[in-house]
Amino acid sequence: MSETPTQLAYTKRFNAVLAYIQANLEGDLSVNTLSRLANFSAFHFHRQFTAFVGVPVSRYVHLMRLRRAAHSLASAADYSVLEGALSAGFDSPEAFSRAFRRAFGMAPSAFRKAPNWQTWNAVFAIPHFSRTIIMQLRIVEFPQTQVAALEHCGPAGLVNQTTSRFIQWRKQSGQSPVASSRTFGIPYNNPDTTAPEAFRFAICGEIDEAVAPNGFGVHARIIPAGRCVVVRHVGSPDHIGETIYPIYRDWLPASGEELRDHPLFFHYLSVYPETPQDQWQTDVYVPLR
Repeated sequence: MSETPTQLAYTKRFNAVLAYIQANLEGDLSVNTLSRLANFSAFHFHRQFTAFVGVPVSRYVHLMRLRRAAHSLASAADYSVLEGALSAGFDSPEAFSRAFRRAFGMAPSAFRKAPNWQTWNAVFAIPHFSRTIIMQLRIVEFPQTQVAALEHCGPAGLVNQTTSRFIQWRKQSGQSPVASSRTFGIPYNNPDTTAPEAFRFAICGEIDEAVAPNGFGVHARIIPAGRCVVVRHVGSPDHIGETIYPIYRDWLPASGEELRDHPLFFHYLSVYPETPQDQWQTDVYVPLR
C-alpha cells in the first residue's frame, strides 16, 4: 500500500531529522532542537520519533555516535579510542569503553582487531534501518559473468593484502582493466562465524578472454546466472554486514523466497583511493532460486 500525501510529508520530515542527526553527531541533538527542525511539538516529539524509528531519540543518538566510532575503529588503523570517545560525546575513554562494552560485549580495542558485525547488528536492530534497506531491495536476473579470481585464505583483516596482489596482476597483465571491467568480491563463508584461518574470499575482475598463465595465482572463475535480490551498501566494506543482515533477518522470512546454493557476492562500484571509503558504493547480491 502506497503512502498518502500526509504520510509522505510525515516521512519526509522525519527523514530530515535523521539526516540532521547523522550530519551533526557532535552537535546539539536535544529533543527541543530536533522537534523544531521537524516542526513537531516538543511535548509529543519523543513519542512520534519512537513510533517512527523504533527506539527513543536519546537511544538512537547514542547508537549513532557509537556506530560512527565503531566504523572508524574498524576501518582506520590510526583512529584512537580517545578519538572515539570524544566523537561519541563521552568525557573520557574509560566511559566510552564501558558504554561500548555494554552495547557490543567487547572493548573498543578488541572490536578494532576483530569487528563482529553479527553482534553489532543484533544490538543495532532498529526497525527504521531494516525498513529503509528493505525498501531499496530489488530482484534482478544476473547474467553469467566470467571473472579472473584470486582467492584469499585466512583472516578477513588481511583481505586487503590479497586485493593489492590482484591489483598488481591487473596492472602487469593488462587483463581486466579497472577502467572498463567490473570488480567483484565473493565471501565463501561468514567472517563473523568462521575461524580466521578458515575464512575464504575471492577478489574478482570481469574478463572476456582466457586468463594468461601467471605467478599471482589468478585463475578463471564463473559467477553463474540466476535470480538475485540486490541492495546497495554505502560506506566502507568493513561494515557491509549492516546492510546484509536485514536481508536475512527481516526480508527473507517474509518474502516467500528461497536461497540458491551459491554464496552472496559484491559488485564494487567505487575505486579506492579516488573515492573515500566512507563514500564507497557496493551492490550486494544474494542468489535466489
